[in-house]
Amino acid sequence: MITVLFFGPVADRVGERQIDVPFREGMCWQDVRDELTPRYPEAFALVSIAAVNGERVRDDVRTPLADGAEIVFMSRFSGG
Repeated sequence: MITVLFFGPVADRVGERQIDVPFREGMCWQDVRDELTPRYPEAFALVSIAAVNGERVRDDVRTPLADGAEIVFMSRFSGG
């Protein structure tokens, strides 16, 4: 199972902070994003930061996943 966490406004638009996605051999993080984007288009319109197992994913959309991996999706944030 892949654990998917959402933070901030992304979580608000998904309506949950965590969901599980069944693991399939050969999965990469982009496969999970591609699967969830049509289900939550308003949320993924805000996503600008993704991380796999605590490591930020930048340009490598083929980052492989193992069973039990954790993916985080969040938007940019600012503070003051």
